[in-house]
Amino acid sequence: MAPALPIAFLGGMIAGSFIGVVAHRVPRGMSIVGPRSECDSCGVQIAAYDNIPVLSWLLLRGRCRSCAARIPARYPLVELALGAAFVATALVFREQPAELALGLVFVGMLAAVTLTDLERRVIPNVILLVAALLGLAIVVASDPASLPERLAAAAAAGGFLLLAALVYPAGMGMGDVKLAAVMGLFLGRAVAPAMLIALAVGAAFGVFLMLRHGADARKRALPFGPFLALGGVVGLLAGNELLDAYLDSFVR
Repeated sequence: MAPALPIAFLGGMIAGSFIGVVAHRVPRGMSIVGPRSECDSCGVQIAAYDNIPVLSWLLLRGRCRSCAARIPARYPLVELALGAAFVATALVFREQPAELALGLVFVGMLAAVTLTDLERRVIPNVILLVAALLGLAIVVASDPASLPERLAAAAAAGGFLLLAALVYPAGMGMGDVKLAAVMGLFLGRAVAPAMLIALAVGAAFGVFLMLRHGADARKRALPFGPFLALGGVVGLLAGNELLDAYLDSFVR
């Protein structure tokens, strides 16, 4: 398995580079197929040798070769994060090829919606739809018996956040509701600890902002998608174990 880990990391960084393109273009209604990437400041097309994940950003010192405008650090950070997520997913599901494929699609989707939510405060429907269709295809082909549980988890997670959005519309968007439903489809019952972690971390961050900024913190828009993504990764890698540990300790 060890020789495959560098391949997984490299594949994750390459996927992260593509995810960066998706997250930039989809909310703007642009094609992800073409044209080639260009600098947002000067419009010059980015050469292939300046588009190598992480390495090009380091060699260019985070600036465009043509106009020296800053290249946001979020791009190499997402490439590194997705590389690490691919490695972790490969380790956890090394003997389950279908679950591995499902996990890789899942973390790629989470990376994309994290970027779009942070940058544009939006979780694009098309990203969720494509991920859901890919997930359904993998589940139907490999483990159709788990589909009822996954659909129930999707309905429960989406329904829970829908209720929260109806009660407090300023703090929860419909994009978060749909993301939670897709997470349920991918995670099944493991979506429960994923949601709890997302809510706990989101609440803790909200408290931190209130302590730091006082009443002004209430005026700050706080995207919830990144917290859902964090919970989703934990749910993918350890959700079933966390749920079993809870049931063994407090229910059984």
